[in-house]
Amino acid sequence: MTTAQLDKMRLELRRGVLVLAVLGSLRQRHYGYSLRRHLQDAGIDIDEGTLYPLVRRLADQGLLESEWQQGEGRERRYYQLSELGAELLQQLTQEWSTLNNALLPLLQPEQAKPTEEQG
Repeated sequence: MTTAQLDKMRLELRRGVLVLAVLGSLRQRHYGYSLRRHLQDAGIDIDEGTLYPLVRRLADQGLLESEWQQGEGRERRYYQLSELGAELLQQLTQEWSTLNNALLPLLQPEQAKPTEEQG
């Protein structure tokens, strides 16, 4: 597999996970840069060109509330989960858990199964 093919597959895998990570992070208020740092500190590297459009899309869907606030000498737009966003996060977290539990056995290397002679 080429590096380009692997990068494309990684991108596909990350897309849905990023939504879940952003929603989970926005249980606490963040502005764009602080959200990006929070995600990076958790081990999720996301560039601004991906994060900001995602946050705007989630806000447009009513999943986030936002407000402008003065902070450190300039105005910043702070985001936090809306009630609808919190409900969706709960549902997506349950779905993630279900999928993760189903995937784990599929991703484990196959163990040698005892044959009738060994049994």
